[in-house]
Amino acid sequence: MANVTNNRPLSPHLQIYKPIPTMVMSIVHRITGGALYVGTLLVAWWLIAAATGVGAYDWANWVLGSIIGKLVLLGYTWALIHHMLGGFRHFMWDLGHGFDKQFSTKLAIANIIASLCLTLLVWVIGFLIRF
Repeated sequence: MANVTNNRPLSPHLQIYKPIPTMVMSIVHRITGGALYVGTLLVAWWLIAAATGVGAYDWANWVLGSIIGKLVLLGYTWALIHHMLGGFRHFMWDLGHGFDKQFSTKLAIANIIASLCLTLLVWVIGFLIRF
């Protein structure tokens, strides 16, 4: 008897499925969750540097205040907000709401738009308070 599975995948994968907003947001939610580990290590490093002394604190501020440091912090802020909003989506699903295909697609798109807008808002407020 011939093996009929030789010419097809053993299970569906990303090359089979067409990307839809809910699928993409699921993947991004997992990626932002992983990125938050790294970002939280940076925040912990900054706090430890602040507790260690002036030299360590100045160095941490210099690194995080550089262009690359600010871009990393911007990405961390976005990941934090995006992951939080995705968590609210999952919480709503846990309560049994929002399973309609059109609604969940609109919610996924709103998640990315809201996370970008809220990140921008947080950074604008941060720069306004700083000066």
